[in-house]
Amino acid sequence: MSLDADIRTGRGEFTVDLRLTVEAGETVALLGPNGAGKTTVLRALAGLLPLLDGHIRVNDTVWDEPPRTFVPVERRPVGVVFQDYLLFAHMSVLENVAFGLRARGMRRDAARRQAMEWLAVVGLGDKAQERPRRLSGGQAQRVALVRALVAGPELLLMDEPLAALDAGTRVRVRAELGRHLGEFAGGTVVVTHDPLDAMVLADRLVIVEGGRVVQSGSPVEVARRPKTRYIADLVGLNLCRGAASGTSVALDGGGALIIAEPAQGPVYVSFSPASIGLHAERPGGSPRNAWPVVVTGLEQHAHTVRVMVEGAPSVLVDVTAGVVAELRLEVGARLWAVLKATEIQTYPA
Repeated sequence: MSLDADIRTGRGEFTVDLRLTVEAGETVALLGPNGAGKTTVLRALAGLLPLLDGHIRVNDTVWDEPPRTFVPVERRPVGVVFQDYLLFAHMSVLENVAFGLRARGMRRDAARRQAMEWLAVVGLGDKAQERPRRLSGGQAQRVALVRALVAGPELLLMDEPLAALDAGTRVRVRAELGRHLGEFAGGTVVVTHDPLDAMVLADRLVIVEGGRVVQSGSPVEVARRPKTRYIADLVGLNLCRGAASGTSVALDGGGALIIAEPAQGPVYVSFSPASIGLHAERPGGSPRNAWPVVVTGLEQHAHTVRVMVEGAPSVLVDVTAGVVAELRLEVGARLWAVLKATEIQTYPA
């Protein structure tokens, strides 16, 4: 299975224009904020939303290429797992899984037999005669997954597959889903806005904002080198853009930072909120970056306090409760932010 999609579509004034490829056995996560166009891409791949231009090809078969070709959803070898699973409430678990096989013309006994085999694979053989309302969230997710897989799709599409689960169940089901996706021979596209789901499940991330791809790469690459504020916020980093000349970067929003390794031209600089120190007065000594800031907000984050400060640059700073007390941090407090050059990551913009 090899998917090559050049998707140009939309509804109303919102348009999606992006390229997407998926190889056999690969899981690609579309990650982005609400309204970025992720689900629109999924609907186009499934055949629920025709392209306005471009193409969708799987292997040598064209699924959509306006104005000549459009393969309807029922003729595309795709499996879809919806956010709310959409199990048929009036059918048993067994009949839910067998539904796709029956819709493709398989005899009832054969469809039920195959469905039962799949339920056994995911440990739900004993739930075959239950109705969906009797299932837990994790069990319903597994039923939706095997219903999508039982017909042998070439492409598996998943729209926020873990969103309906509570936090405790989500951890276990995420790991279980990752194992099943690892065994799936076709290609998988997972839509999510949860960075942890994307990092755990995907081989490759495609970040979508405003209907366009803004960054793609392995989870490690994207986490280490974010290129938009949205991604930086997801992975918990401060991000600035500027022009480098040697070991100095003039920041686009004002101010400058000294970096450890010389660079030239447009660059991104990123650094952890925990790498920044706050001081009542400008410190002397080894730190090479120090600038005045004003506290604009404080939030409790687990065992630390996240402090929002405005300056050149404006950044997020993670400190302990002890530092809050020692510096008497409050909105409006004037401090100095300090950042060592060796704590800064620099990469081409």
